[in-house]
Amino acid sequence: MKSMRLQSCMLAMAMLVAASPGWAQQMSVSPVPAATSASAKTFSQQDLDQILAPIALYPDALLAQIFMASTYPLEIVEAARWVKANPNVKDKALEDAMQKQTWDPSVKSLTTVPQVLGQMNDKLDWTQKLGDAFLAQQKEVMSTVQSLRDKAKAAGNLESTGEQVVKSEEEGGETIYTIESPESEVIYVPTYNPYVVYGVWWYPYPPYYLYPPHYVYPPHVAFAAGVIVGAAIWGHCNWHGGNVNVHVEHYNSFNRTHINNPDWNHNVDHRKGVPYKDQKVAQQYNRGANDQAAKSREDFRGRADAGRAELQDMDRSELQNRAAQADRSQVQDRAQQADRDRASQRAPTAYDRGGGSDRASSGGFSGADSGASARAASARGSASRGGGGMSRGGGGGRGGGGRR
Repeated sequence: MKSMRLQSCMLAMAMLVAASPGWAQQMSVSPVPAATSASAKTFSQQDLDQILAPIALYPDALLAQIFMASTYPLEIVEAARWVKANPNVKDKALEDAMQKQTWDPSVKSLTTVPQVLGQMNDKLDWTQKLGDAFLAQQKEVMSTVQSLRDKAKAAGNLESTGEQVVKSEEEGGETIYTIESPESEVIYVPTYNPYVVYGVWWYPYPPYYLYPPHYVYPPHVAFAAGVIVGAAIWGHCNWHGGNVNVHVEHYNSFNRTHINNPDWNHNVDHRKGVPYKDQKVAQQYNRGANDQAAKSREDFRGRADAGRAELQDMDRSELQNRAAQADRSQVQDRAQQADRDRASQRAPTAYDRGGGSDRASSGGFSGADSGASARAASARGSASRGGGGMSRGGGGGRGGGGRR
């Protein structure tokens, strides 16, 4: 008996699920505990390693500049196009030209290193991920760079050369590596294979590459010719604080300003509507509502697609029945509207005919005025008829004159 009841309950549940697919879908998705969703990070450590591997061995100043500029991906595209269209504008002329542009200063600075700007433009998906990771998990980004440098050092691929000065210091049981240019106004961009320069890659998926497919990497780290940047590269990596800041003197010199605050802050206006991947960052810069609106649009598209699929599955008779129902509904709506219109245009009431407040304002002279108007109209009609007779009489005179 119990087994029969259990089977009946299971059958009823199955029928309910079949009749309500939306309800079934809600039941099939297990809610994520609040604590888990709150503590979840947008970028995992594997993500950070893959994103940062191509640039972790760049000089500190250039690296900081890349971090800041990557938060403005659309302006990166605009600046790269400008550089491509103006390849011969350099040095002082380039500095003058940048004063006329509206991009963020961090983006303007990279026009002095066209190789890097071009790579960021070509790998725009990587650029946006880098910027999102930097805004959401800045300390972890900085820590990941140090971890990658440590692996490169262990693999024998991080040493001082004529193009870079590598230093290290111990802090809290960890080694902090700094990479600087031997000449403050010259940048040497390193070239290396991020898949092998850190030793055997420790994830099943390879890191990002900045160079074109089938590019032949050098066996170790190599350097392109030095680029004279002057004071354009004004970024600074604060490894102890886990963030980046501004070399005020260089910043003021290249941008012709007079700031005195070394702290770097993201400027949401230069983001130009590009959504933030991390929800906390979106809320911080008042873009959470935009992201919610985007989600609502996606939900609407999903419902619209489901509606179109439902229409495709209907046979002709069912479509005709639904169309007929819609026609009847429209007819009823129009009839009700017509009734309402007729009611609003009802015949004048006794109050209206008796002269409401507007008529009362004219007193008893209202009717007299109407009578006078009627008599005046009658007099005008008589005069018109008399004039017509005179006209005819005059015509007769003309006719008589003709007879003579």
